[in-house]
Amino acid sequence: MSPVNRREADVRRILEEPQPPVPPDLYTEAVRRGGRMLRRRTLARRLMWLVLLAATVALVVWLSVAQPWVEPPSQTTPPLTGW
Repeated sequence: MSPVNRREADVRRILEEPQPPVPPDLYTEAVRRGGRMLRRRTLARRLMWLVLLAATVALVVWLSVAQPWVEPPSQTTPPLTGW
């Protein structure tokens, strides 16, 4: 028997066995946990967007105040010539 045929036979044997009973509260517990996971994921996503928005606002405020693209004033005076 080849490995593929043996695996197929094993799968068929497992599927033909009687299945264990499912607990009656499994569905309600899964729905409850899934809802909680969705709420947490939504809250995390909203918090991420809020942090991103706050960082963007902080960057815009800093850029408008500091103006890093403007050349800073010279610290020394130019030499005096022609006196």
